Amino acid sequence: MVFALALASTVQAQGSTASSAADPPLILILGDSLSAEYGLKRGSGWVALLEDRLRKEGRRERIHNASISGETTAGGRTRLPALLANYRPRIVVIELGGNDALRGLPLAGTETNLREMIRASRAAGARVLVLGMQMPPNYGAAYANAFEALFERTARSEQASLVPMFLDGFADRMDLFQSDRIHPNEKAQPLMLNTVWPSLRRML
Repeated sequence: MVFALALASTVQAQGSTASSAADPPLILILGDSLSAEYGLKRGSGWVALLEDRLRKEGRRERIHNASISGETTAGGRTRLPALLANYRPRIVVIELGGNDALRGLPLAGTETNLREMIRASRAAGARVLVLGMQMPPNYGAAYANAFEALFERTARSEQASLVPMFLDGFADRMDLFQSDRIHPNEKAQPLMLNTVWPSLRRML
């Protein structure tokens, strides 16, 4: 599993910066470097590819990508209320948790933050899709299993949709990662979208 450790100060956005009742539905992406096009050419990440797919299918949904490299669940939880108020999304995609584990933050805190983000999103009228993560074997089986399980447990109890493993099918393929062996490269982005798309399409 791969995650970013570096913090960034910019937020990439696709779509308009405000929402009204007459606007097309908005999808809010709240993630870390895996969704923030870290090390990629602008417009080549999976979120940009999602926007292209929506257009090709004749759909009207807009996207706001509020992902920041290095983001934790605590950071996402702090930023989410303002994002919900400003954009009033129909769907919130939460792709967070990996940096919590890499920094050794308590898993109980990660689960609480995810749970509160789901609850806040649902209270604001949005449906929620959680993108699950896994840790590499060197973190130990007990820790890795507990980390993986918290996504399923939280999504189930809070009635959110779940993609069990965001990097499903290629996490061990170094040809699909950048030279740092941390971040998926441009070739991997369509695979990431294909993993998310079936669950997201059912929510549209």
